[in-house]
Amino acid sequence: MSETNYFVHDSSYVDEGARIGRGTKIWHFCHISGGAQLGEDCKLGQNVFVAAKVIVGRNVKIQNNVSLYDGVVLEANVFLGPSCVFTNVKTPRSAFPRNTADDYLCTLVKHDASIGANATIVCGVTLGEFCFVAAGAVVTKDVPAYALVAGVPARPLGWACACGVRLHFAGDEARCAECGREYIQTGETTIASGTAGA
Repeated sequence: MSETNYFVHDSSYVDEGARIGRGTKIWHFCHISGGAQLGEDCKLGQNVFVAAKVIVGRNVKIQNNVSLYDGVVLEANVFLGPSCVFTNVKTPRSAFPRNTADDYLCTLVKHDASIGANATIVCGVTLGEFCFVAAGAVVTKDVPAYALVAGVPARPLGWACACGVRLHFAGDEARCAECGREYIQTGETTIASGTAGA
């Protein structure tokens, strides 16, 4: 660790004004823009770009070749797979630039969500806590908490446990086969962590 309490590889650039949390590691060929905020204990793989108005919570893992543009907010413990894509303008045109703060839509990824490799997240959506976006999916609308979504466009396939394993419900109750957490389905698009059978 450097005296700044975070690590930046010699091949990477951190612009003046960026805020980097203690214990964060920024690996090869990254660019962190001035004004960007990275929380504590984050890990950024090779070739990651973070724009000036991006907020990243603590313990976020960003794999290789990910770009975070203005308007993206990642809460704590989010996982971004290699080469996943975020956008920030709904109607981009080269001849009609849309590059002011008013043009950028916010994309919120809530805590403990995971996004698989090569997934695309269209701007203006919210990904709920503990949701799981499958590799290659294209997300065009909000994803509920704990939901497992896949496909183009992304559609619900079921539910994922907090530990990431797919849940299998019997009626409105499920118990994770790996970690033992229990869940109750409270509606077609919602589940709650709780005690099955209580």
